[in-house]
Amino acid sequence: MHTRTYIHQHATRYSNKGMWQRRAAAATSQRISTAAGTAGTAGRRSWLPFGRNRMGRGAIRSNSTGSVKQNLVEKIVQRHVTPASATAVRSGDFVSVAPAFVMTHDNTAAVMQKFDELGADHFFNPHQAVFTLDHNVQDKSEKNLAKYRAIEAFAAKHGVTFFPAGRGIGHQVMCEEGFVFPNRMVVASDSHSNMYGGLGCLGTPIVRTDAAGIWATGQTWWQIPPVAKVVLSGKLRPGVTGKDVIVTLCGAFNHDEVLNHAVEFSGDGIASLSIDERLTIANMTTEWGALAGVFPADAAVADWYTRRYEASVRRKSAFHTRVTRQNLESIGNDEGLAADSGAHYAKVLTLDLATVEPHVSGPNSVKVMHSLADMARRKQPVHKAYLVSCVNSRAEDIARAAAVVRGKKIAQGVEMYVAPASTEVLEESERSGDWQALLAAGAVPLPAGCGPCIGLGQGLLKDGEVGISATNRNFKGRMGSPNAEAYLASPEIVAASAIAGFITGPEAFIMSNSGQPLSAHIEECEQPPTEAAHVAGEQRPLLEGFPDRISGRIVLCADDNINTDGIYAGKYTYREDIDPQQQAQVVMENYDTSFVSNVRRGDVLVTGFNFGTGSSREQAATALKHAGVSLVLSGSVSETYKRNALNNGLLVLEVPALVTDMKAYVRLEPNTAVFMADTIDVDFAQCCVRWNGRAYACSPVGRIAQELVVAGGLKNWIAQRQL
Repeated sequence: MHTRTYIHQHATRYSNKGMWQRRAAAATSQRISTAAGTAGTAGRRSWLPFGRNRMGRGAIRSNSTGSVKQNLVEKIVQRHVTPASATAVRSGDFVSVAPAFVMTHDNTAAVMQKFDELGADHFFNPHQAVFTLDHNVQDKSEKNLAKYRAIEAFAAKHGVTFFPAGRGIGHQVMCEEGFVFPNRMVVASDSHSNMYGGLGCLGTPIVRTDAAGIWATGQTWWQIPPVAKVVLSGKLRPGVTGKDVIVTLCGAFNHDEVLNHAVEFSGDGIASLSIDERLTIANMTTEWGALAGVFPADAAVADWYTRRYEASVRRKSAFHTRVTRQNLESIGNDEGLAADSGAHYAKVLTLDLATVEPHVSGPNSVKVMHSLADMARRKQPVHKAYLVSCVNSRAEDIARAAAVVRGKKIAQGVEMYVAPASTEVLEESERSGDWQALLAAGAVPLPAGCGPCIGLGQGLLKDGEVGISATNRNFKGRMGSPNAEAYLASPEIVAASAIAGFITGPEAFIMSNSGQPLSAHIEECEQPPTEAAHVAGEQRPLLEGFPDRISGRIVLCADDNINTDGIYAGKYTYREDIDPQQQAQVVMENYDTSFVSNVRRGDVLVTGFNFGTGSSREQAATALKHAGVSLVLSGSVSETYKRNALNNGLLVLEVPALVTDMKAYVRLEPNTAVFMADTIDVDFAQCCVRWNGRAYACSPVGRIAQELVVAGGLKNWIAQRQL
């Protein structure tokens, strides 16, 4: 969709750090109110190119929020827009937002480098940042420990809240420690920040460059995505879990229906879902392709926070200093923080929970699902089983798995690995005896952290092995060898499979068949008026320094759903010692190992649909750029990937008709890069892509995108302006 964007131009540039010292001093009266969870941005000047002038669909609206129907996502964003504005925000708008908190984990080290490269030496608001070490906690090498010490020292120097390795997975810690709260906008440099939506919080991923910018300025840019409403009705039957709900949604709606959308959950079925189940569902809206997955803050959420608050007061922990009694009273009484009747949604999806059955997804794809009954009949052998990660290793999950294995032993030839989501989860599970039951059955304990889920540490899949996991991703090569297979399922199914030695579930789960077909439907809603559709040949102005065209040899990677693990393997993601040349040498190795030896500078990469799905790792974009790729053309692209690419000066365009035609034209093999003799020509001035004698319309490149490309990325863009 074409958008016109008004840019606040700043002619003055800076070349030293003195400006940051003056800025930080001036910022003390503008700190974000972390206790109340409000943005506190009135009077703040926006450094970003959007600010109050938001151009989502061609004209600045003068409507106040009182006269515009807004959905819940729009209302939460409204609270965090900076400078504060009475003009109602809507899907499609580019806005400057001041998130309540920004979390980084092991990638804090990389963000520190970007922060320094900005010339910054003070945080705009150190209380806005949270550091949680969680990804590579099993690595006890001096190199990794030195990195962890450097992050801790950096946190102490700047007064940033810091949680050391072993405390827990960052997203779980953010919830337990009170940083996540209903009706806040909280971001993290990690793709599973969607999880915060289980508690009524708008959680969405940003990337490393964004995080450095927030540290320095307190704000970042965001385009409010289209919002899809998901109506959950009915109640889950015994043996069906929250994991089955999200696996079913991913499998039933597996054609990019919610790609780059925010999802709002509603309906009477929510009341029957536990908080842990909501966190699981929200967490895996990431794998579904969504940028956020938000549940309403109802009585169950209020009760969850109240119990934690009272326990915090007794223990004198920090939770009750972040979530106050006043905050608790606001839940459910927060005026205006519910979707307006008549609010616009891009589409409405419905799912009858009573028709959901236990399911398994895979292998190596979240969007391929099989009923548990079918998998049990197949008796697919497994070599490893995992109860780890931020999606399904909370106390409730551990209790469910323990109930399956209690008094039994893990099958010979099977290894089962368990890791709590946090130390708090471990303590609760030990008090109940559930943790001990898993260990008595033969499970191997791992420290609280990401571990095998991200392909780090003990217990990875080897060549030819099959794993069953309660994690959120089973991408090829993510949990070990690219020649292994990984399936996803609920904790109970994982535990039962570890006992049996093949994929199965408790007998009650296998028999849990309603006899009804799955009731899942989608309705596309009428869209509000937008600008005219783009046609090839329409003339668009270009900034000085932005190329009027790019031509290059075609490299076709035609598979749909090529994920970030395929582009840049997880085992390299948290190594800061890999330079650009080394990134280029390993790019696409989990997709096609021949890519590196054949790609050359100036190539245009053409990909299938839903390209770049998965994690928010920045190197999945920079590695392609360092390998010489000049432009990416795709059927559709993950918005997080697109953000990463644009923030690093790599342009990504969606041209679905071109991709469809090219797939029909070229003989294709899965997981194979085709280096074509053809040349493709992209004319930015005329919004036209030419190939094989045909012209395809593409969306105009907006002004901010042009500026970022000309500057070489967001880091340089910021450095060229007086902040």
